[in-house]
Amino acid sequence: MKRSASAYVAALAAWLLAGTAAADCLRSEYQGQSFTACEARVSDDLRLFLYGADQQVYGSFRSIDAALAAESKRLAFAMNASMYHPDRSPVGLYIEDGEEVSRIVTSEGPGNFGMLPNGVFCIEEGRFTLIESRAFAKAPPECIHAAQSGPMLVIDGAYHPRFIEGSDSRLIRNGVGVSADGQRAVFVIANTPVNFFEFARFFRDHLGLPQALYLDGNVSRLHAPELRRSDWGTLLGPIIGKVVDAEPATQ
Repeated sequence: MKRSASAYVAALAAWLLAGTAAADCLRSEYQGQSFTACEARVSDDLRLFLYGADQQVYGSFRSIDAALAAESKRLAFAMNASMYHPDRSPVGLYIEDGEEVSRIVTSEGPGNFGMLPNGVFCIEEGRFTLIESRAFAKAPPECIHAAQSGPMLVIDGAYHPRFIEGSDSRLIRNGVGVSADGQRAVFVIANTPVNFFEFARFFRDHLGLPQALYLDGNVSRLHAPELRRSDWGTLLGPIIGKVVDAEPATQ
């Protein structure tokens, strides 16, 4: 049975009002598959992380939390943010704190990243945007943080044209979707293997998001401490996370 976007929003609102510990992330069942969705709003402190103060790749949620502790901060949730090379440097455009670390790639190529159209997730001042890469290259917005990945999952409310509904290529995948008003970004990880069509369907038909971008698969990881979850194993490249104040130490 299809669950509407309004039903999802109502469930999340009820959870928040109830004051449960897991306020940022919500597990959801849809079409017989399991997903976890974590929401950020433009008023949140949402950041990209790649290199620490020592210019070494963070690689893990634990390393980022250790660095944030110096600010009396912590990660409320986080996940891998885009594809990366063997040295864990980003594939395609990557901007952190306004500094461009790697350039945008607009050419078609092998693998999921090169399955055009791909796109860029951008954190602007007061707005989230998710833009097809070639359109971004022609008129780039002022991004504080940005990461390119691909393929796009949902483009102006339509599925990527190359997705096959019955494809047997199923993996644990993660991605991000943006609301029509640019005020919400929803980060999703599949808890059970899904194909591209099934993953895109969750963003479009269940969450009601008109734009969504695939971040990665197989290496997908989620850090959601309030759900008692912090995936480990593979060292990661770029990571995106919501930063909050750390709880004061008990005496």
